[in-house]
Amino acid sequence: MKKTMVISVLMLLTIILAGCGSDNVSIFDESSAVVQEDLEVAESKDDIINKLKSADNRDVETLISNNFPFVDSVVGEDTTANVYGTLQFEVEELAGILADVKQPDEISDYKDGQQILVYPGFFVVLKDSEDIDNATFIEVASEQFVRNNYSPNFLTTYFAIRMLDGIFGNNWVSSRRNHCSKSDCYGGYSTSRSYNKGGVTKNRGLGTFRGGGPSSGK
Repeated sequence: MKKTMVISVLMLLTIILAGCGSDNVSIFDESSAVVQEDLEVAESKDDIINKLKSADNRDVETLISNNFPFVDSVVGEDTTANVYGTLQFEVEELAGILADVKQPDEISDYKDGQQILVYPGFFVVLKDSEDIDNATFIEVASEQFVRNNYSPNFLTTYFAIRMLDGIFGNNWVSSRRNHCSKSDCYGGYSTSRSYNKGGVTKNRGLGTFRGGGPSSGK
C-alpha cells in the first residue's frame, strides 16, 4: 500500500514538473519586475540637471543613458527601444529640462500621464509609472522602431496625422491602422504584468493598442 502511494506521488510530481516546462507557462518572469530600488541613484536632482546641461555629447539617447538608470528594453521588428527611469523628476518637469538641453523638433502636450519629444531619428516617450510612486519611465525609440511597431492610435493622441505622415511617409497612419486592426500593435512601455505576441517582446509588460486611447494601466 505504501509503495503504491509513493509511486503515485512520484508520478504526480513528474506530471507537474513536465507541465512547468511546457509552452503554456507564462513568459513573464516576476523576479525581473522593475522595483523602486532599480531607479535609486546617488546623485541629487540638481546634480543630474547640471550633468545634463554640461554634457558635451548631445545625442539624445547618450544624454539619457548617461544620466538615468537603464531598466528594460523592448524588442521589436529589426530594432530595440531602451527604457530608463527616474524617481527625481515628474514627466512634464523632465520634458521641459530635456527640451531646454536639446531642443526637439516636436513636443506633445502632457496627456494620460505621458508626453513625447520627437528628435531627428528618435522618439522619447516620458510616462508616469503605473506601479511605482513618483517614478517616471523614459523610453528612447528609434524612428524605425516607432514606424514598424507603434500603434498610430497611440501617436495621434499626441500629434497631428499630417505630422506623423510627414515623418513616416504618406498615408502611414491609415495603412498602419489597417495593420493594427488585425493584430495588436505596441502602445508604449508598461510595467503591467502581461505578455503579447503582436511582434514586440519584452519581459516586464507591454502596452498594446487595437483601437482608441491608452490601454496600459488605464
